[in-house]
Amino acid sequence: MERKNIVVRFCGDSGDGMQLTGGLFSSLSAILGNEISTLPDFPAEIRAPQGTLGGVSGFQVNVGQGVFTPGDKADVIVAMNAAALKVCALGSKFGKLDATFNEADALFKRDAVVIVDTDSFTDADLKKALYTTDNPFTELGLPESVQVVSVALTTLTKEALKDSGVDNKAALKSRNMFALGIVCWLFDRPIDKAIHFLEGKFAKKPALIAPNVKVLTDGYNYGQNLALSIHQIRLTPATEQEHGTYTSIAGNKATAWGLIAAAEKAGKRLFLGSYPITPATDIMHELAGRKDMNVMVVQAEDEIAGVCTAIGASFAGDLACTSTSGPGLSLKSEGIGLAVMAELPLVVIDVQRGGPSTGLPTKTEQTDLLQALYGRNGECPLVVLAASTPANCFEYAYEACKIALENMTPVILMTDTYLANGSSLWRIPQLAELPEIKPQGVPEELKGKYNAALRDANGVRYMAIPGMEGFQYRNMGLERDAEKGSISTNPENHQKMILARQAKVDQVADRIPEAEVWGNKESETLLVGFGSTEGHLRAAAQELDCALLQLNYIYPLQRNVGDILRAYKRVIVCELNSGQLAAYLRSQVPNVTLLQYNQMTAQPFQVEQIVEYVNNL
Repeated sequence: MERKNIVVRFCGDSGDGMQLTGGLFSSLSAILGNEISTLPDFPAEIRAPQGTLGGVSGFQVNVGQGVFTPGDKADVIVAMNAAALKVCALGSKFGKLDATFNEADALFKRDAVVIVDTDSFTDADLKKALYTTDNPFTELGLPESVQVVSVALTTLTKEALKDSGVDNKAALKSRNMFALGIVCWLFDRPIDKAIHFLEGKFAKKPALIAPNVKVLTDGYNYGQNLALSIHQIRLTPATEQEHGTYTSIAGNKATAWGLIAAAEKAGKRLFLGSYPITPATDIMHELAGRKDMNVMVVQAEDEIAGVCTAIGASFAGDLACTSTSGPGLSLKSEGIGLAVMAELPLVVIDVQRGGPSTGLPTKTEQTDLLQALYGRNGECPLVVLAASTPANCFEYAYEACKIALENMTPVILMTDTYLANGSSLWRIPQLAELPEIKPQGVPEELKGKYNAALRDANGVRYMAIPGMEGFQYRNMGLERDAEKGSISTNPENHQKMILARQAKVDQVADRIPEAEVWGNKESETLLVGFGSTEGHLRAAAQELDCALLQLNYIYPLQRNVGDILRAYKRVIVCELNSGQLAAYLRSQVPNVTLLQYNQMTAQPFQVEQIVEYVNNL
């Protein structure tokens, strides 16, 4: 069969290597020129008991052409155990004992191919997964149109490695490679490229290469020789892409690379002061390994120390950043306020996650928007951006650095778990292609007369770096005199400084591009979103034949946003929270009526649900 795109979901226990398997398949597809969008779905628990419903880990990928999302429902499921099958078949209702398959809830389609490891469906496995009968397929009420392919993955993997010298425990860890081999056969993926990826993955553990390659190859041959009971699926050849080097990249890695590129372009050392927190920690991991790119990373003792070390590095002339998630952003708020008062460039990466407090640390939401906009004491304006795909996390990390350095302001860049862990196809840019960054400096004629209150024609504070002869000055968290830069408690001066700091942020709107509407601009309906919902809203707008305004510049808004919102009869703000963007837009754009579509399931949107909502209006 030939298909334009296909959705595959790998699922099993946290220790079954589902993220590795899905990641390898995604990277292989990207190398072949296919568009990809992925959704790693981790359990919230550190490690639930093996074989239980709470421990199921998933990785979903949409491969092909015109790919905007990881897909609402899978065409192919690889279930490594009975619990994984149950979670995929029942979806959000997997905890209900009497629930059966319902396509609206299930994670796969009615005609999906379901590959299962029959060795993981013993009586003990069924009991741990809370089955009440010995036939899980009948109990789950799977329709006859579902094509169940039973493969003894564990037995076949052990057989493949019986003469390799690999012990039984290590052999069991390789069964995901047998499943990957079958999937590579199913989608006509060249096995030699998959082997190349494995060799790169285990380059630091060469002893693991041979057994994993053997199992992968045996899985591929198993599918090919037996032809199983399903058609091989060939994806329509990839459309022509812009010339360049492409890779599959996750949002956190793209963010880290965007920071590195900005520092290189600006001629500055990159400094990251951070504290580990899910799901932002990978940014710190990536940067910590880049000393060759003049990157300095400090793992501080807490979130407050992380932002304060970054502020010190900024004062000293570095491109300074700190990374965190929602709980850490709240802890950093006083430090960010210091950077606003001192008018220092600072980039704060907020990788949003589900819930207040500890919440759901491995799940995704867009619930930090109002905190990013207003979560500081006093009148404390700064710039807020939001990335919208794993790949453009690079672009907006770079843009955040450019705005911070050129406008002497903190910038909060919002991503989220879906972007951070998900992957998409990305063309690696050349440094020469990237916009120029001109860090704010200080004119030579101010030598001997410089202070922390002096500004250029745009209202941006001049920046002298400690050690510059003749430019000694002091900077602090107390209010300063608008002329002298010294401490001031004068009421009129305080208001003047508040307005000056606000005007400096407001003028950023003159330096950013105007907003663009995507889709059918002549429609009466406009969908509005921000950040990571872009792919789902594009797919929905395409199906509805309506317009879409996706916001990446949140504060200040692009100059033409108000005109766009007023131009449409029906404006629907779609977001993964209770309506924070809608409330903010109402405060910024008067005389506009906004409808809302909100979801708070700690999962990305499903396109079909957005379409249904709009059609029902």
